[in-house]
Amino acid sequence: MNGIEKITQRIASDAQAEVDCILGDARDEAGRIAANYRAQADAEAAELAAKNEKAAAEREERLVSAAQMEARKVQLAAKQEMVEKAYIQALDKLCALPEEQYVAILADLLVKASSNGKEEAVFSPEDRERVGEAAVAKANELSGKQLRLSEETQPIRGGFILKDKNVEVNCTFETLVRLQKAETAGAVAQKLFA
Repeated sequence: MNGIEKITQRIASDAQAEVDCILGDARDEAGRIAANYRAQADAEAAELAAKNEKAAAEREERLVSAAQMEARKVQLAAKQEMVEKAYIQALDKLCALPEEQYVAILADLLVKASSNGKEEAVFSPEDRERVGEAAVAKANELSGKQLRLSEETQPIRGGFILKDKNVEVNCTFETLVRLQKAETAGAVAQKLFA
């Protein structure tokens, strides 16, 4: 081996050592960079997981809240339906009173509703035949008024309409129960759902 070959070999050997050193440094740097990015990716993944968990918890809370609100609405609707049924039942019982009680209630209402004592009472066809005459006669007897039984009838469940020319006083049981409902619905609900 001559001197030039030795020098060439030595240069090649030094160059290879430098290449190996640079490659080693590059691998180390690549490993550090990769580890750094892995740590960054893990941190971002953990942050995203925490955000997703928080978002899922918030969504669950909103869904639970909405479900509770819907349940309260359904419960309120059921309570309102029960209150409504109570008033319907009250109207049914009022219309089904024994004749003597029914006549007494109608007579009392006729006396209270009459302003001049000369009105005529309009009943349903059934009530006109069954209790109309008796109720008007009893009202006149109690008050000294001169109320009359109308030949006209109306499609009402119970009670009457008191007419004087163009003025009508609605004393139908449907109307009276509806008016009482506006005033007493809260107390009825409290009794039913205490």
